[in-house]
Amino acid sequence: MRSPTRKRLTLAVSAVLTAALITSCSSDSPTEGPPDPAGSAQPGDGDGGDAEEAEFFEEDEYTRQLALTGETPEGPADRPWEQMLRPELVSTEEYAIPDEEIHLCFSNAGVFNPWRQVGMTTMRAEVAQHPEITEFTVLDAEGKDDKQISDIQNLSNQDCDLLIVSPNTTATLTPAVEEACQKLPVIVFDRGVNTDCAVTFIHPIGGYAYGAAAADFLVEHVDSGGKILALRISPGVDVLENRWSAAEIALEEAGLEVADVEFTEGDPAATKSIVTDAIQRHGSIDGVWMDSGATAVAAIEAFEDAGVDVPPITGEDQQDFLQAWADNDLTAIAPGYPTFQWRTPVIAALAVLRGEEVPGEWVLPQPVITSENRDDYLRAEMPPLHYGLCGCEDLPGYPQDWGGRG
Repeated sequence: MRSPTRKRLTLAVSAVLTAALITSCSSDSPTEGPPDPAGSAQPGDGDGGDAEEAEFFEEDEYTRQLALTGETPEGPADRPWEQMLRPELVSTEEYAIPDEEIHLCFSNAGVFNPWRQVGMTTMRAEVAQHPEITEFTVLDAEGKDDKQISDIQNLSNQDCDLLIVSPNTTATLTPAVEEACQKLPVIVFDRGVNTDCAVTFIHPIGGYAYGAAAADFLVEHVDSGGKILALRISPGVDVLENRWSAAEIALEEAGLEVADVEFTEGDPAATKSIVTDAIQRHGSIDGVWMDSGATAVAAIEAFEDAGVDVPPITGEDQQDFLQAWADNDLTAIAPGYPTFQWRTPVIAALAVLRGEEVPGEWVLPQPVITSENRDDYLRAEMPPLHYGLCGCEDLPGYPQDWGGRG
């Protein structure tokens, strides 16, 4: 990936300041459960989400993430879910308890998409490896902020030894997490909240790195002036907003035209319709950027149905996309938001309850799948909606518990 340039940063800062002046703040309202890995806010109207960009863009963090993509993490080479980048360890002695019987609790935003389903299966399998965890209580918020707020309050008042939270949305869940932190140790993972009260915040490098990797790929393969169709899932979630803001910087700097920015709500039928309309309206689309690859196959099918070549396209490590990429010899890339991160909170929780030091921010590596390593993640025994970066192959029950063939 290219290093960030002064021009990129200037463009980004200018864009978000302008947006902040002319656009009101974004809503962080609850939703019925959108189907992307990281997002769950109410889908927007296709205007690109300027308000959300103004709220979420942080220049220093953008620069840091792009730098982290070139660094080697600490930890075992064959266990990326235990690796960490630039760890700053914090003491957890105050949380140490006898480890004979641990009650671990988890407030989950939901399992409303395949990425989260793979992740939840992976987390349960990790828990099963630790006999000291005698009780594992999971409450599913079903993609609803109000339900997750209630779930967190409920779990905080039980006999949980530690609470793991994967927040549904960023701002709305912050007070509930802060309240929980006053009662028991909390670990936040996957998506952030606007507080640092958790013992550790676990996540891959981040949305800026993801968005830039996908956009830089298109810059490499699409001529200046080419039309890019940007397919987003939903606004208002930090990871997704970061992905798009980083992509905008790279695409604008390279002179690529963002022909449309559309929210798909993670619906394959809606995605196919959006791509078909874009082809008809613009005559041709030269590249497709996606902030989540769950509907990448639907986008591919829209080009095929229109009788035109599939342009350079970005996706994720979902098996159906990797298979379509291989079968059709596509020009493609799959930035990772690895589901192996679902193992890390369990490992971190046990460390905290033993009083061991953990990173205050546990930054995991974020692999990028390219044509060179794609086949390492394409697994014939797994179903189409499985994610190759699950890090679950060594867990009991694999592959059957993940829907695979034994």
